Amino acid sequence: MDRLADLSDKELIRQFRENRKRNYAFNLIIRKYQERLYWHIRKIVISHDDTDDVLQNTFIKAFEALDRFREDSSLFTWLYRIATNESLSFLKKKRTRYFLPIGENLNQLENTLESDAYCSGDEIQMKLQKAIIRLPEKQRLVFNMKYFDALKYEEISEILKTSVGALKASYHHAMKKIEQYLTDE
Repeated sequence: MDRLADLSDKELIRQFRENRKRNYAFNLIIRKYQERLYWHIRKIVISHDDTDDVLQNTFIKAFEALDRFREDSSLFTWLYRIATNESLSFLKKKRTRYFLPIGENLNQLENTLESDAYCSGDEIQMKLQKAIIRLPEKQRLVFNMKYFDALKYEEISEILKTSVGALKASYHHAMKKIEQYLTDE
C-alpha cells in the first residue's frame, strides 16, 4: 500500500510541524508534488537543467516557509505559486545577466527547445511549443496551467493572484495567438 496516497496535505503539514517528523514529512511532500512541479517549471524555463535548478530552489523556499504556511490555499496551489515565482525570477535574472532584449530571449528559448536532448516530440509538437514560447509571459503561464496542467481558473487565480475574468481573457488571447502562429507557419 502506498503510504503517500493515504496522507492528506493537512496531515503532511501537521507532521512537518512536528520536529521529529519534519524531514520525513517534507520528503513525502517532495515525492507527492515533484513531477507536477517539474513539468510546470519546465514549460516556463524550457531547459531540463534549468528546470532542475529552479525545482530545487522551489523546494528549498517551501521548506523554509512551510512553518508559516497559513493554509488559506491548498498546499498544491501554494507550491505552484512558489514554483511560478521562482521560474519567473530565474528568467528575469537570466535576461538581466546576459542583457538580453525580449526578442533575443525568445530566440534563446527557441534554440534551447530545439537542442534540448530531453525534449522529444514530432514536428507538430515542436511548432506548438514554439508558438507557446512566443506568447507574452502571463499568457504563456495561463495557457500552460489551463491547457497542460488542467487547472481550474480558480486555482490559477490563487497561484497568479489575478481575477478569473482576466485569466479567461488571457487564455482566450493566447489561444488566438497560437492558432494564428500555427496557421501562418
